[in-house]
Amino acid sequence: MRTYSNFEVREYLPCVIAEVKVSGQYATAGSQAFRHLFQYISQGNKASQKIAMTAPVIAAQRTDQDNSDEWYISFVMPSGSTFGHLPHPNDPQVILRELDTETCIATSFRGKATPEKSAEVARQLRAAASKEHIALSDETRICRFDPPFKPGFMQYNEIVIPAYIA
Repeated sequence: MRTYSNFEVREYLPCVIAEVKVSGQYATAGSQAFRHLFQYISQGNKASQKIAMTAPVIAAQRTDQDNSDEWYISFVMPSGSTFGHLPHPNDPQVILRELDTETCIATSFRGKATPEKSAEVARQLRAAASKEHIALSDETRICRFDPPFKPGFMQYNEIVIPAYIA
C-alpha cells in the first residue's frame, strides 16, 4: 500500500492458518509446534488429505511483554483455501483459524531469525512506525520463509505487525 524508508504498509487478503499455541522460549517454541502442524498437513486430519506446505512459518506473540513465553506458531494454508473446505485436524492442539483482510507494517531481514535479532528488528520497526504516527497492535509476527537447513546467512525473514490505519 505504501513504502517508507524502513518498512512497508501492506494489505493482507483473507486466509486460513493452522495454529498451535505453545509456552516456552522462542528458540524452542517453533520446533515444539512444528511437529503438530507438519503432521496436520501430512494427512494428520479427518480426511487423511495431504495439504501443501507454504511459507512463511509464523511465530507470533500477542503481547507487548518481551518476556512472555506464549507463542502462536502457524502455517498459512494454500492460497484459495477456505475454512469450510479444509479437513479438521486430528490433533486437538492444531486449530484452524480464518483471518480477515488486514493492514500490517512489515520489514525484512537476512540471517537466522534468532530471538535477539528478531526482537531488535521488531523494536526498530515499532520505532519507525511511531515516527510516522502509525498505531500498532501488541502482536508481533516473526515470519520465516526458509527451511532450517538453509545456511543462516541466506535465510529470509520478515517482522510483520498489524496496524491501525484509517
